[in-house]
Amino acid sequence: MKITVVGGGNVGATAAQRIAEKELANEVVLVDVIEGLPQGKGLDMYESAPVEGFDTKLTGANSYDATANSDVVVITAGIARKPGMSRDDLLNTNAGIIKSVTEQVVAKSPKAILIIVSNPLDVMVYTALKVSGFDRHRVVGMAGILDTARFRSFIAMELNVSVEDVTAFVLGGHGDSMVPLPRYTSVAGIPLSDLLDQTAIDKLVTRTRNGGAEIVNYLKTGSAYYAPSAAATQMVEAIVKDKKRILPCAVYLQGEYGMNDTVVGVPVKLGRNGVEEIIQIKLTAEEQAALKKSADDVKATMAKVKF
Repeated sequence: MKITVVGGGNVGATAAQRIAEKELANEVVLVDVIEGLPQGKGLDMYESAPVEGFDTKLTGANSYDATANSDVVVITAGIARKPGMSRDDLLNTNAGIIKSVTEQVVAKSPKAILIIVSNPLDVMVYTALKVSGFDRHRVVGMAGILDTARFRSFIAMELNVSVEDVTAFVLGGHGDSMVPLPRYTSVAGIPLSDLLDQTAIDKLVTRTRNGGAEIVNYLKTGSAYYAPSAAATQMVEAIVKDKKRILPCAVYLQGEYGMNDTVVGVPVKLGRNGVEEIIQIKLTAEEQAALKKSADDVKATMAKVKF
């Protein structure tokens, strides 16, 4: 098993380290355009192997030649958000980067599964899908897992319970119109509504929607990377181990949830073939309307992409 991570910044490097430490591949290749950066980080990571006890080979490269025949490619390349910026502000710059990266990845690894992490996430999934020419089950975006992790974290903090006992779902686009689903959220099987009143739940939903911006505002010069890299690694693990995990991910819809020609976060079954099934859960009229609004927001942004 060979996995490539494109982008040697904080998200990419941390994802490469997590993948290596979990021994999800025999070889992990970290690619970046900055000369020496992926080589230095790759070597540094490998020198931690005797301490952490993993045997994954780590390679840093500026050329895509080293990525040939990768099974999974995680794309994190692009500029990060700064305070005051929305994810959509990154649109045209990152679309150009994703287009170039995808073309080079596909040329070297035509059978790979692509996991997109770059923002604006949903539109970058669409860009990679169109540029690659791959079937939609092989191009999937990391968004819902991260947003759900934030929702679960905030619930655990509010209730002072273990995050392991909190189950939740966040659907929709990776932005201000994302759709946390309190109705599908529980703590050790206990419905969230039995533990918190609606006002408290609404506050947690709002904080989840603003979760990325909250971290950007703290950091000032960067954006989140520990949680995003963990979410991407969970997707890699589900694929390489063929775990058939049911996880909220960004996928191209063709009729599911009554939507077409848009990318939005919905529950999917992730396994060795990528997205093996799109799970259609029952939504209330209000939840369906919120998901449609989120998808429409993504579609409007998709229309601005220039290939």
